[in-house]
Amino acid sequence: MTLTQSGDPLAHDALESLLLAEASVRRRLATDLEREGLSSSGFSVLMVLSSSGGELELRGLRARLRTSKANATEVVTTLETRGMVQRFRLPHDRRAASVRLTVQGRELVDRLAPEHTQRVTDAFAMLDAAEKRMLADICRKLAADAVPVTA
Repeated sequence: MTLTQSGDPLAHDALESLLLAEASVRRRLATDLEREGLSSSGFSVLMVLSSSGGELELRGLRARLRTSKANATEVVTTLETRGMVQRFRLPHDRRAASVRLTVQGRELVDRLAPEHTQRVTDAFAMLDAAEKRMLADICRKLAADAVPVTA
């Protein structure tokens, strides 16, 4: 008996399709970012900071990105090394850190965001409005059951 013969074969088919779609969309969105030496995760950090007024506590950034402490620290460290963000301790809690977008980081976001927005539009262009809403609803439903990332 194979893995897909046990359990729910439709669930396995859905998973395979979801992973293939996710990989395809990620590849299309990552191409121009990679030319800038920026990962999708790095760009996500810059976009979240930009949409949050340019600064967030690291724990808030982690929550918004739904990522682990280790991953968030690694991505922020890379961006900090490249001069895109600054990290600093909070005066009221020396254990907590905050991350601030630098002028260089803001300029990169301002330059890349319009192209990225167009790539997102293009990546989903084959879906009509109802299909996009349905996909978003299904993904939210699947994500709602997710275990929070704490490591």
